[in-house]
Formats: sequence, C-alpha cells, structure tokens
Amino acid sequence: MATTCTINISSDIAPGIGGISKSMTLTQAGTVTDIDSTTGFQIRKLNSNSAVDLVTMANELVEPKDSTAAKIYIRNIGDGKGNIDKSTYVEIGINSQAVGRLYGGDWLMMPLTVIDADDVTATPENNNVVVLEYIMFYEEA
Repeated sequence: MATTCTINISSDIAPGIGGISKSMTLTQAGTVTDIDSTTGFQIRKLNSNSAVDLVTMANELVEPKDSTAAKIYIRNIGDGKGNIDKSTYVEIGINSQAVGRLYGGDWLMMPLTVIDADDVTATPENNNVVVLEYIMFYEEA
C-alpha cells in the first residue's frame, strides 16, 4: 500500500499563483517502489527549553538506509489540550543545525539523510508545555 502526501496552498497575498495543489507518493530512492518502513506515528510532550531527540537515527530498531528517500512529518499541536499558541515556537534541527521553527499549528515535511549522526531534534522556545506529533518514513537497509 502506498503512502501519499498532499498539500494545497491558496493565498490572498499572492493572487497570481492561482493556488497550488500537489501530491506525491513516497517511493524508495530512484524507483517507483513504495517506501517500506516507518517509525510509527508518535506524540511527544515537551515542557522545558532543552533540546531533545525526536528521532535518534543510531537507535532505530530497523536500520534505515543512509542517504535515501526518507521523509519526516512534524506538527506542533500546541499544549495537547486544544490550546494552540501561535506566539511561541519549537526549533527543529538536524544534527544540532536549526532547520526552522514550528509555531503552534505549524507543520513540516522534509527529506532526511538518516545517517546515524543526523538526529532530528526539537528545542522549545520556553518551558511552556508543547506537544509534537511526528512520523518518519524510510527504506530499510
């Protein structure tokens, strides 16, 4: 069974784009074969401004292939009780390098190398409770 991701973008500040609607099936590197593994859907509650590993690549139970077609989805769902604070963020990083900030309700989907040292980290802006949902899709080694 295929894993498909879809995004729809409309904007009143960029009326010339006419909207964007794209879909992609997650496949193994350089093929049309469906991606075959996942970390499973996870939820993580954070309540300090210390960096934590969301995905520790070297600790995955099934070894992902390095430098392949892996993807990760992460969403800041607020405090987990339905309260979404758009004024605070969680900084997402790869191997301690910041890649972006997810404010309340924000999400990302991006490719990963899944090399053992390239852990996916999350660092909340402050000590307020924030909950992240995430899942990584990858090829088995």
